[in-house]
Amino acid sequence: MDDSKRTKMAKEAQKPLLSVLNGNRQDPVPIWMMRQAGRHLPEYLELRGRAKDFLDFCYTPSLATEATLQPIQRYDMDGAILFADILLILDALGQGVRFEKGVGPIVETVEPGQRLNTVPPVKAAERLSPVYETVSRVTSKLDPSKTLIGFAGAPWTVALYAIEGRGGTDKSTARIWAHQYPAELDLLLDDIVEATALYMQAQVEAGAKALMMFESWAEGLPNDVFEQIVIIPNRKLVSRLHELGVKVPIIGFPRGAAAMLPAYARETGVNAVGLDTAAVPTFVNREIPMQFPVQGHLDPLLLMAGGSAMERRVEELLEAYRDRPYIFNLGHGVLPQTPIPHVEKVVQTVRNWKR
Repeated sequence: MDDSKRTKMAKEAQKPLLSVLNGNRQDPVPIWMMRQAGRHLPEYLELRGRAKDFLDFCYTPSLATEATLQPIQRYDMDGAILFADILLILDALGQGVRFEKGVGPIVETVEPGQRLNTVPPVKAAERLSPVYETVSRVTSKLDPSKTLIGFAGAPWTVALYAIEGRGGTDKSTARIWAHQYPAELDLLLDDIVEATALYMQAQVEAGAKALMMFESWAEGLPNDVFEQIVIIPNRKLVSRLHELGVKVPIIGFPRGAAAMLPAYARETGVNAVGLDTAAVPTFVNREIPMQFPVQGHLDPLLLMAGGSAMERRVEELLEAYRDRPYIFNLGHGVLPQTPIPHVEKVVQTVRNWKR
């Protein structure tokens, strides 16, 4: 075996982020940021201008690969998250997704009792082959010490878009389904679970070393409804991934779960949880076992504001989670107006902090 191959294998064995997801504490604490590839980067904006629309951007491996790698090249993050969108699965299932400038995603809606069976799950997963090509390309170019994270929208969040037809709503139509049409909603969620499991399995086969489920609309739910539409479908998705032979760590991000976070961590089978902006470290450390990895949760608005308050909060979070496996991240995504020097300062602070 030549020296270059030995060096690559040594780096592979020392992926800091992956080590944390496997239950180990790391110094320095690994860092990446949700939406780290995005509109706060001038190189991203230039790249985005090459695609005819956002879906074309996501489905063009050369562009999506470059977008995935840009924040690694600029900030030296420990994690690269696949550049894609949570609604690609609905597009592959035949739900007519499109993105309108200034409006966001528009999705063909479903009615109570309607199934997402226009395109069978296996066929839908095959339609997403450009995404797997992106994963493969990123894997071939990514430094072996970095961890490539594949992802998908979690079942309830994806179902919400199929019911509401767009983001930016008060979510009441979808939430009423949970009360008026629970059986129909369960079937819709099951359709999403199966297609998503096949999609995420293919990402792993293409080279993803970890997976993340974005349950972005988990907030404000009564505890019994949270159990029905968040915990149970997320558990089904994790179980289905295991049935398909997926062994990489899975991060669950139930944004806004609040007091239901411990139940989510305990009952879904995920290997780690992402913490949102409102998470309270003392609550997290009291209610979630200290050997269980957590990720988060700097306020993206504080990242945008910067200054000494940002630096203090970064150090507070590092100190709060010093005794457990921890990945530094945000409580939601990087905002477009975020100054690049603020991100650089956070990365520097995390890198220099020692337990």
